[in-house]
Amino acid sequence: MKRQILALALCAAAIPFTASAADGVNYNYVQGGYAATNASGPDADGWGLGGSVAVHPNVHLFAQYSNQGINHTSIDFDTWRVGGGYNTAVGKNTDFVANVAYERIDAGSGVNADGYSIEGGVRSALAHNFEGYAMVGYLDGNHVSGEAYGRVGATVKFSPNWGVNADVRVINGGTTEWFVGPRFSW
Repeated sequence: MKRQILALALCAAAIPFTASAADGVNYNYVQGGYAATNASGPDADGWGLGGSVAVHPNVHLFAQYSNQGINHTSIDFDTWRVGGGYNTAVGKNTDFVANVAYERIDAGSGVNADGYSIEGGVRSALAHNFEGYAMVGYLDGNHVSGEAYGRVGATVKFSPNWGVNADVRVINGGTTEWFVGPRFSW
């Protein structure tokens, strides 16, 4: 009985933190799908997972993972991105968003790179079933020379909980990263 009361109290305490700063913009989701990378060498593709959770009306945490194989080889690599962000309303349906993240790529056999990224931009509920975002950022670290990038994405919602998300990040050095897949929001 005490555990049930404690669980109920924790759920009730979390309810105020599930809202975002702008109407229709949601920071609570999980997603999975197809991931691809187009670089100056051979292309790669595979699968990816990601998610975000609002821990305060203006603060969210996020994580992304993908596993991709380089086309026409037996080499694959893993990428991770873990970070947090600040969001604040700049319009009725639009948030300004600033994110900071740790990023890592690991191809095994000691071939890896890691570093950080910072980005800022806007997320907006453009319609009741369509959300979009645009970001500019900077990526730097170990075995990564500082690179600027742009990232855009959109989510089409089929219901309050289900939709499809697409995201593309174009890095100044010539790499383009893609993701598309279903998203569950709460």
